[in-house]
Order: sequence, then C-alpha cells, then structure tokens
Amino acid sequence: MKIAWEERGSGAPLLLIQGLGYARWSWEPVVPGLAERYRVLFFDNRGIGESDKPGGPYSAREMAEDALQVLDEAGVDRAHVLGASLGGMIAQELAASAPERVDRLILCCTTAGGAESMPMPEVTVKLFAEAAALDPLVALRRFVENALGDPPDPALVEDLFALRVANPPDPAGWQAQAAAGAGFAGVDGEIAAPTLILHGTADNVIDHRNAELLAERIPAARVELLSGAGHLFFWEQPDVFVRIVTEFLQ
Repeated sequence: MKIAWEERGSGAPLLLIQGLGYARWSWEPVVPGLAERYRVLFFDNRGIGESDKPGGPYSAREMAEDALQVLDEAGVDRAHVLGASLGGMIAQELAASAPERVDRLILCCTTAGGAESMPMPEVTVKLFAEAAALDPLVALRRFVENALGDPPDPALVEDLFALRVANPPDPAGWQAQAAAGAGFAGVDGEIAAPTLILHGTADNVIDHRNAELLAERIPAARVELLSGAGHLFFWEQPDVFVRIVTEFLQ
C-alpha cells in the first residue's frame, strides 16, 4: 500500500490522522504550531490524495494498519497519536491493537461507535438527503458551512471552500472511507494510553455528547469542550488547539 506522508519539525513524534474526505493538506492551520515542539507526521489516508485508492469498503482497523505503516516508514517505534472524526476512530483502533506504539492519545470530534453512541445530528442527516438535488458546488459550500460553528465565519468558509474545490476527493475513495466510519462499532480491548478528548459544542457532524460517552470507555480519559466550535474546530481555533494539545502532551 502506498501511503503518502510528510513530516515537519523535530522532537517527540506526533502522528496526525485526518477524517473523511480530507487529505493531509487539511492539517495546515495547526502543523506550524505543533512542529515548533514535535516531529509532526501527517499523511493521506487510503482512498484520498496521493495515497493508493483500493476498492472499498474500508474499515477503521485497515486504516489503522496504514497509520502503523507510516510510523514504520518514518522509523518511529512510539508516537503520540491525534485523530479527528474518522481519524479518531482510526486512532482508537491503533491504540487498542498496538498499544506499544502509542504514547499519548488525543481524540477530536469523534465517537466510540456502537449502538450506545449519539446519532448524527438531524441537520446533517437532512443535508445529506438534500445534497443529491443540489448543484455540486452549492452542496459543497453547504457542507463546509455545516462543518463550522454557528454562525460560520464567512472568510473561513471561503478559504475552506476554495481548498475543497482545489482538492476534490476521489468519489469511490470517499464512499470507501465513509463505510469505515459507518461500520465502526468500537474497539475490541482496552485503550490504556493517557487520553484527551476534544469536541466543539456546536458540532453538527458528530454530536458533542459522544465525547463523554467515549470517555466512559477509556480509563482516566479527560474531556475538554470548546464552546461554540464546530466539527473543524482546529480550523476555527488553531492557536487554542495547539495550546491545548501541547499542554496535554507536555
């Protein structure tokens, strides 16, 4: 499997795992700040960007094996791991299946999966239902707005929309990644790594109440909620994000 990855900075390794439909470019708001203290590794998940796009559906466990491949290729035995959304599910699989490779764990805007988790908020369910009848660019802008807080910052909407247009996901790869998220029913085994769970209170994509449910499954996990922030809070509040992550890792 070809997995495209890059690194910035030096120090303790920190692996970033992105969510559905976003390639490694989408970490750019926070990579410079994190790279001041850490050797930041970030990559394109299978199905997107410059990585291979095998036929789906994918699973979070398969995608966690890709993340391990990045650590192996980078010569890293053990790293801090940070995952957002689908990337948070992948990070959970990595921490449960290869605990010796994970130092500290940060799970952002994600869910523990399974029947007990809070379902997708109704506003996003309706948007998916409406999107098929919309002009593709109109639908894309709506999805960008939906991923931000309430109200979304117009300038940030324009920036993200332009980047999404310039970096369109592979349709089959997107569907295969989406299957990994929809099929995630939680991990087998315990997550032992010290864990921080971050979530925006205005997240329209994954209900922020999942943060507390996730914390119940991870011994001594700590939850921090970002008031008024949306699903992509690391774009909305990059300096706050870097500060919180750095304080936890130190």
